[in-house]
Amino acid sequence: MDLAVLLAVIIFFLVRRRPLARKRSDAVMTATVVLVFGVLIAPTSFGHWILNTTGELAQGVSNAATP
Repeated sequence: MDLAVLLAVIIFFLVRRRPLARKRSDAVMTATVVLVFGVLIAPTSFGHWILNTTGELAQGVSNAATP
């Protein structure tokens, strides 16, 4: 099993929990896991696709906002 897939599953379950039941340490752990997930997925083709798609979306919003 790929480490990025395992972290994606962990992130899914961490985010699904009720936010009122979280402690500060849980929030820090979630942020750390998400950061590591981002570092692992960034050099992959899927990571490049996400970067390009987000960039195109931001450019489209920016162009739509300018008169």
